[in-house]
Amino acid sequence: MTGGLPAVRRISVVGTGYLGATHAVCMAELGYEVVGLDTDADKVRRLGAGEVPFFEPGLEELLRKNLEAGRLSFTCDPAEVAGWADVHFICVGTPQRAGDGAADMTYVDAAVETLIRAGLRPDALVVGKSTVPAGSAERLARRLAAGTGGTGPGGARTGEAAPGGTGTGRARTAQPAPGGVELAWNPEFLREGFAVDDTLRPDRLVFGVRPGGRGEAVLRAVYAPVIEAGTPVIVTDYATAELVKVAANAFLATKISFINAMSEVCDAAGGDVTSLARALSHDTRIGGRFLRPGIGFGGGCLPKDIRAFHARAAELGAGPALGFLAEVDRINLRARERTVALITRALRGRAEGRRITVLGAAFKPNSDDIRDSPALEISAELHRAGARVVVYDPAAMANARRRFPELEYAPSAHEAATGADALAVLTEWTEFRDLDPDALTPRVAGRVVVDGRHALDGPAWRRAGWAYYALGRPPA
Repeated sequence: MTGGLPAVRRISVVGTGYLGATHAVCMAELGYEVVGLDTDADKVRRLGAGEVPFFEPGLEELLRKNLEAGRLSFTCDPAEVAGWADVHFICVGTPQRAGDGAADMTYVDAAVETLIRAGLRPDALVVGKSTVPAGSAERLARRLAAGTGGTGPGGARTGEAAPGGTGTGRARTAQPAPGGVELAWNPEFLREGFAVDDTLRPDRLVFGVRPGGRGEAVLRAVYAPVIEAGTPVIVTDYATAELVKVAANAFLATKISFINAMSEVCDAAGGDVTSLARALSHDTRIGGRFLRPGIGFGGGCLPKDIRAFHARAAELGAGPALGFLAEVDRINLRARERTVALITRALRGRAEGRRITVLGAAFKPNSDDIRDSPALEISAELHRAGARVVVYDPAAMANARRRFPELEYAPSAHEAATGADALAVLTEWTEFRDLDPDALTPRVAGRVVVDGRHALDGPAWRRAGWAYYALGRPPA
């Protein structure tokens, strides 16, 4: 690299799920030699064959491009990467722990132990990207130091430097560098559906590093093309870097739940939550982003992260400071209950025996992710109430079928709507926004539409003769 930065050529990415596969592909796109490491042989095989195991716009094209260029490969063998890479990114999941809602660190801890056992180079930088509780990086830095003979967070050496890796093909050794193996924390801020752009052109980069260490310089070298394009860099300590991600998610979740709470008040007072949100958005102190009322948030990040953040704050003795997150969570879950009630009310108080078309299974558009999907939870609740629920989603059908086999599925929106007593739009795909109510009219049994995401042109649907319902909006 230029400008006196350390030379970085080779990168490993530990974990090739949504975050890891995206990061590996994008690092290769920046010109590095990249190897993705995973314990799942089928996932490794599919990625190596140019197939992304999930839906993310633009990612598969970049995967194939970089495989063909020879910059990217995947393996199940830690020995191939431990002594080979200059930088190791840890991108494994931190699911919600059963019982207390805290983050489960099993996979992160296992990733670090795997690298230690495989023989890290003494000059390697290990970089955490996973979302973890505050204090995790400090603990992992000490484990790396103890396991490799590097230095702890304070800089004191804890043992002799370990030799370089001895795996086949890529392994090489290096002379011990001052300080030995180091840890940095570089949280991710990916939005599903925009992950490639968020990696290559992020809003900001956050580097949690050891004072006086090499971490900042190495990360600046890794991200040099991104930084040169104008991305701001925040250099801070481990704990702050860990907190940035969960604080951002907590703020977004709070904003979403706030407007959904206002939609409850609008229902009680006879107001219109969309007009309220529009008026609030013109206040520069508030802004309009994430002031979108609807059925609430889901996915693999916001719900688990706010619960884990609250749990960790309680462990640290700061639980009351984040007590409001419990209410944010309750408001979010209540939006699903209110949507079921609204659909039932639109069907004159009876869902049993009625055919209900649900458009949307993914928790958000441009994704096939159904983790904690409000759309599917609402569908399942309607099914339990005796409704015949038919679901269509442009990308998430296979995942939805596996998770909710009791529901029915259709190959298109129009086929799903055939014979429907009511239509519920629960994921705001562009395809659903663009539906023509006149074209649907001959197919349905009842012209009733529930707009769970405030995505449709309500007046246009009403002009077409449909009864239009949405949370927080008075019936016409």
